[in-house]
Formats: sequence, structure tokens, C-alpha cells
Amino acid sequence: MKISAAFPPVPETPDHIVLAEELGYETAWVYDTPALQLDVWMTLALAAVRTERIRLGPGVLIPSLRHPMATASAIATLVGLVGPDRVIVGAGTGFTGRRAMGQKPLRWADFPQMVGDTQALLRGEIVEVDGRAAKMLHWPGQAVERPIEVPWILGVNGPRGLEAAAKMGCGVFTSRPRPDADYAGIDDVILLGFGTILDDGETIASQRVMDTAGPGVSVAYHAFLEQRDARLSTLPNAERFSEITDSMDPDTLHLSLHEGHLTELNPIDRQVLTAESLRIAPFVCHAGEVPERMERLAAAGITEVSFQPMGNIERELRTFAAAAGLGN
Repeated sequence: MKISAAFPPVPETPDHIVLAEELGYETAWVYDTPALQLDVWMTLALAAVRTERIRLGPGVLIPSLRHPMATASAIATLVGLVGPDRVIVGAGTGFTGRRAMGQKPLRWADFPQMVGDTQALLRGEIVEVDGRAAKMLHWPGQAVERPIEVPWILGVNGPRGLEAAAKMGCGVFTSRPRPDADYAGIDDVILLGFGTILDDGETIASQRVMDTAGPGVSVAYHAFLEQRDARLSTLPNAERFSEITDSMDPDTLHLSLHEGHLTELNPIDRQVLTAESLRIAPFVCHAGEVPERMERLAAAGITEVSFQPMGNIERELRTFAAAAGLGN
């Protein structure tokens, strides 16, 4: 099982990626969430010049936020800094990157083509964008020579997305693996994992645990609400969550819902989450429980866990690395 780390891009993120490399994490994934945090590509570049081994990549970028040429140029820039072996690119339809701005995720009918256009540009091919021919025209010395080949990971979960990922030769990134997921033909299956390693004598009901693991758990409430997913009713205190959100202005609900996304509990979250809610996170546990949980994930087809530290980031990176056996 590979162990990686995921980060919302904030000013301290390059420092945290340096620490993640020292601790032995495989990859540093950085979110593409411009309505919530800083620029993903600038953050990755700052980390690139300060690290030597760890792989770097957006996890996951939202293709609609930039012209495909801008994305191709950003990938070429990162490859120029660290080489193709240290770059991996994740792309998704935009649960957070678009939802936080009141937009629906990209239509699945459009998403593979958006990824394919960027991949074609990196190969040095001509693609049609906005009705006109486009190609990377960089001369020698202005960018890495084409073709630029890097692995791609798609943020998909349903049968249609998994089938497309397999056909495209891409891995997949998920935060909620479906029990019926078919990962046949997919080499890399990455779980975005949340939680915190409990101190000796600490319980799931402690305020530190709530403040640290809660932001990851609240995402399930947000996602199920916006997707009108019936699984919302299975979450603890779901009725209270629905009561609060139903009373809010639907035109601005997304602003309040996504405030603090994956970093802090917002006022809605604090009225809803309970200690029982935290049990849905895969890694709210003591260190000795982590190996067994990793084994269960591996049996379900997961090949890599990308742990997102929250709260005291350094503490979380260190304790999870130790529990997962990094450096042993």
C-alpha cells in the first residue's frame, strides 16, 4: 500500500510538503480549490524547488477553470522543475472547485474530452479549442520537449467513470469507494482518507478529534446534500443538517456550506457533527488499528491512501506516518 498526503494550498503548504518528503510519503497531492485556498500550480512549484524525491501533482484539477493550453503549460512547467518521474496529474469534475462557486460539476459527457485535449497538447499534437487549431508552440529551451508523458488519475466513482478511466489508461481517485466498484484494468486506485491518530487515553469524543477529523467528515454531508443522494439520511444527525440547510437562502447556501471546506468546521458543521459522525472517517483510530484498516482497504481494491492532515498539520503528518509504517 502506497501512502501519500493531500493538502489544501495555503501559505504553509510548501513547508508541509517538505516535511511529508522527510517522513517518506509517496506523493503530495494539492487541491485545485481557488474559491477556498491559493493557486495549486504556484504551490506545487514552490514545493518543487524545495524537494528532491516526493511526487507532486494536483489532486484533483478542474479542467474548466483554465484553458487547456494553460493547464498543459502548467504541467510542462512542473515537469521542467522536477522531471516527468515526479509529476502526476489528477483531474476531476469539480465537486469542490465548482460547487463552492455555485456551479454543478462538469457534465460527464464533456470531462474525458477536456482531459484528452490537455494530454494531446502535451504530446505535441494539434487540437481544436473554441473552434480553432491549438498546439504547444514552445521552441527548444522555452519548455520541456514534447511529448510530455505523465500519469493521470481521474476523480471518478461510478461505473461509467471507472470504465472510462480503464479505457484511458488512467488511475482513479475517490473519497467514498462504492462497495460495487469494479477496478478491473485500473492499476492505481487512490483513497482520499481523513481522520486522526488518537493519543493514548483519548476518545473519539474529544474536542481535538472533532476539530481535526470533523472537516473531512462534514464533506460527506455536503456532498450527499448537493447530489441529492439518499445516503444523506443514513448519516448521524442528518435531520438536523437538513433542517438547517432547508432554512437557508438556496441562492447563497453553497457559500455557507463550503466555508472552511476540508480545513475548519463551519457554523453549519458545528451544529450537526457528533462523535458518532466521526466513525465514518477511515482513520479516526489508535495507531495499532491502522495496519488492519489498510488491509481491509487493500482487499477492497485500494492501492494508495492519500491522507489529508488537518488541525496541527505537523502532528498529523508525523503520527499517521508512524502508524502506517513509513520509514520502517
